[in-house]
Amino acid sequence: MTGRRALVAALVVLPVVLLVAALGLGAWCVLPQGRADAPPSLVTIEPGMTARQIAERLDEAGIVGPAWLTSRLLRLTGIDRSLRAGEYELRPGLAPYAVLREIRRGRVVTVPVTLREGLDLFETAEAIAATGIASREALVAAFSDPAPIRDLDPDAEDLEGYLFPETYRFARGADPADIARTMVAQFRARFAEPEAARIAASGLTLRQIVTLASLVEKETAVPDERARIAGVFLERLARGMRLQCDPTVIYALKRAGRWDGNIRKADLSWDHPYNTYVRSGLPPGPIASPGLEALRAVLAPERDGSLYFVATGDGRHRFSRTFREHRKAVAEYLRERRRRRAATP
Repeated sequence: MTGRRALVAALVVLPVVLLVAALGLGAWCVLPQGRADAPPSLVTIEPGMTARQIAERLDEAGIVGPAWLTSRLLRLTGIDRSLRAGEYELRPGLAPYAVLREIRRGRVVTVPVTLREGLDLFETAEAIAATGIASREALVAAFSDPAPIRDLDPDAEDLEGYLFPETYRFARGADPADIARTMVAQFRARFAEPEAARIAASGLTLRQIVTLASLVEKETAVPDERARIAGVFLERLARGMRLQCDPTVIYALKRAGRWDGNIRKADLSWDHPYNTYVRSGLPPGPIASPGLEALRAVLAPERDGSLYFVATGDGRHRFSRTFREHRKAVAEYLRERRRRRAATP
């Protein structure tokens, strides 16, 4: 009888204990923890973290604890199997289940990064890496894979020219391949798709358009000059003249690891596929990511017969139709530059 009574007692007590435990866990889940006026904390959930590791990190940040109970809740709910890695901004004063729900929703903290027009592939990687989103090396590797643009540009060897300049928000630790796809998707949405009809009617391939636009972007920052510079380049191409575009020489030097901030006379005669002083026609591909206005300028160029342009020293250019006019403009520019240097203390 004693054994039977003990068994009966166990059968009666055990459900009660389990019920009390369940009620206790349920109450713990919905009761706020910590001070509601405490400042938020940044908590990083790394890929591959276990439920226990996640719970310990939340406990250390003072968000929710104890860790063993949080870990159990994570496993019981299966939330630990669907968490998105990233950085979360969490504030104390939330109930444990509310905290875990925020993490399950994947609302990671994102970092803004503004990529201006005219950055080349490497400069783009450096600008993003400077925010701590991903490493420069990993970004360069992702940008060197042409897969995201291959359907539109079968000749692409990388994503140069297609990393659309824009302000983006990325999470720290984001996959560089996802970053690359996002930027190429923006190029499609902002230019390739809405301008598809004009691209088809231009007589140029998309690669030629983007390449020419990248030269325009690097030559001027003045909005009303873009279409005219595009017209000069197209006029020179039509006449079989070399483009003689300094930014292509700079790009060639960068590719070769020889750029030190100066173009020397010898560089202009250096035989390189991107050196438009030596090679005729367009360079093999884009030399930077052009902005929307530079791309549109190529689709609507201003061709007034000008074949040359030279800087005027104030950010603008002087355009000429003959080489004689151009030589005169260059001489005036050089005289003005010498005058300014002499006037500088």
